[in-house]
Amino acid sequence: MSNKLAKVIVVKLGGAIFGSQDTTIEDIVKLQKQGKSLVIVHGGANVVTGWLSRRGISTQFIDGERVTDKPALEMVTAVLAGLVNKEIVAAINSLGGQAVGISGVDGALIQGKIKDKKLGYMGTVVKVNTAPLKALLQAGYVPVVSPLGLHSFDKPDDAPQILNINADPVAGEIAAATGAERLIFLTDVVGICDQSGKLLPQLSPDEAEALMASGVASGGMIPKIKACLRALSKTSITCIIDGRQPHALLKEIEGHGGGTTIRK
Repeated sequence: MSNKLAKVIVVKLGGAIFGSQDTTIEDIVKLQKQGKSLVIVHGGANVVTGWLSRRGISTQFIDGERVTDKPALEMVTAVLAGLVNKEIVAAINSLGGQAVGISGVDGALIQGKIKDKKLGYMGTVVKVNTAPLKALLQAGYVPVVSPLGLHSFDKPDDAPQILNINADPVAGEIAAATGAERLIFLTDVVGICDQSGKLLPQLSPDEAEALMASGVASGGMIPKIKACLRALSKTSITCIIDGRQPHALLKEIEGHGGGTTIRK
């Protein structure tokens, strides 16, 4: 695999940290100018929920995953691949960076299948095609990926071609497929905490598994931890950090970040 892909840093932007005080975009541009290869994966569930509720469509979640029927899938596609993705791309380009927005459907980047019938058109990643990422990185762009997938496996005849996929596992699968140098989750919490609420700065994969099994790590933290564990098959460092802190991304890469690091 090319050198460009071996040194990739995969960054997952949580929807909750987009805001006026966000220094993450500045950090992305600065790191790109330093010659770092970044792949950005973003969520945006709250924005989708807001648009659905304005249309009078209520949202149901099962274990943190959106139950995605056809109207919800159309909204997810419009909001994530359209509005949210383009706002991030515009912000990076406006600050002098070079970014291109794609979804997991583009170039058949993320290929998936239905995760569970009760979740509707919510998918799980079966395969990552790294070719589009490689092409963009080699041309000097930061790929900004929205978490949709091509319905490539076990597709019923009447099913849509596109699947909604949780951005956390998408980031983990991209990190594993590219053999990324590191995977960084920017979230709206301080990191992974113990039972008493104290931050755990370092965890082994076994310790992270135990926190999920005991229920200390729960809710939205579970897909993040699982994505870190998946990435660790090929990636040496994964971190879950507080993206609300000024320049959290830059500090993490410079070696004085906060949050929780999970490594072998």
